[in-house]
Amino acid sequence: MKVIPVIDILNGIVVHAIRGRRQEYQPLQSVLCKSVHPLEVATVFKTLGFSQLYIADLDAITGNKANYQLIKLIANETNLKLMVDAGLTNLKASAKMLKNGISKVVIGTETLQNKNFVRKAINRFGKEQVVTSLDLKDNKVLAKFGFADNIDPFSVLSDFKKMGVSSVIVLDVARVGSCEGVNVDFLKKVLEKKTFDIYVGGGVRDIDDLINLKTLALSGVLVASALHSGKISIEELRKAELL
Repeated sequence: MKVIPVIDILNGIVVHAIRGRRQEYQPLQSVLCKSVHPLEVATVFKTLGFSQLYIADLDAITGNKANYQLIKLIANETNLKLMVDAGLTNLKASAKMLKNGISKVVIGTETLQNKNFVRKAINRFGKEQVVTSLDLKDNKVLAKFGFADNIDPFSVLSDFKKMGVSSVIVLDVARVGSCEGVNVDFLKKVLEKKTFDIYVGGGVRDIDDLINLKTLALSGVLVASALHSGKISIEELRKAELL
C-alpha cells in the first residue's frame, strides 16, 4: 500500500481542502513546507522520500483554465509519478495532460459528463494510464445531472468494470481535510468485490488509520491534511514501513 501525498491547486497555489467547500479553501499552512507554490511543495514530498503525488487541479475542476504548464513543470523537475484530476471530460485534454509527463489521468464522477468517456479514454490510452474516481458525499455519488439513470455507487462501479477500468479511487469529499477517519465500512463493501485496484482518500487521521488500512490490501491512500498538520510524521511512516 502506497501513501500518496496530495496537493490541491486553486488560483495557482496549494490550498487546504476541507469537505469540498471550495469557496472556503485557504492557502496551505504546513509543518513540512512554508511555501504555497505547487512545485516547491511537490519538491518537499520528493525530498522526503515519496515516489507518487496526487494533484487535484481545482482550477480546471471548477471550470477555469487547467494548470498544464505548472503540472508539466512538477513532472519534469521532481520525477514523481503524478496522478492528476483536472476535471477531464474529453480525449484531447486528456492527451495533452499525459504529454506533460504525468503517469495517470483521473476521471472523476463529479465532473464526468458522459460515462462512455471512460471507455473511450481506456481504449485510447490504456487502463494503466486511466484511473476513475468514485467521488462521494454521504455515500452518494457526486455526479452531474443526467450522468446516469442510476447513480448508486455499486452500479457505477459495475459499469466501470464493464468498461475495462482497473483502478478506482474511492474519494469521500465530505471527509477531505476533516481528519475524522476514513469511511471503512463503505470501503470494505467496495473491497468485497475484489474487482479493482482500490485507492482511498478523505478523512485519514493518524498513523493508526494508515496501519489499519494497510490490512485491507489497498493499492494506495491519499493523504494531505494529516501530513501537513504533523499528525502523521515522516518518522512514523518510515517506522511503519509506509514510506
